[in-house]
Parts: sequence; structure tokens; C-alpha cells
Amino acid sequence: MSFASLSEFFRMGTHGVYVWTAYGLTLAALIAIHVYVCRRQRRLRQTLATLKRHDDARQN
Repeated sequence: MSFASLSEFFRMGTHGVYVWTAYGLTLAALIAIHVYVCRRQRRLRQTLATLKRHDDARQN
């Protein structure tokens, strides 16, 4: 499939709105998943450090 111009590529005939909306929503979902996983990992590391400190204090 070839396009005569860049604007024609972005319009993709009559399918441009659907295609670019799908790409946008997919990108937004991937970013949201990445942010969630990073925050969750940080909280788990903090919890693990807290538990380790309590365990170390208990052993001494």
C-alpha cells in the first residue's frame, strides 16, 4: 500500500481515525502498565526493606 503524501498516509483513506485511535489507546495502556509496575515494584522493595529491618532488629 502506497500513499501519495504524508497527509494521505495519516488519513489512511477513511480508516485513519480508527487506526490512530487504536494506536493511541494501545500506547496509553502500555504506558499505564509500565507506570503501575514501576510503582508496585518500588512499594514491594520498600516493604521488603522494612521487613528485613524488623527481622534484623528481632534477631539482635
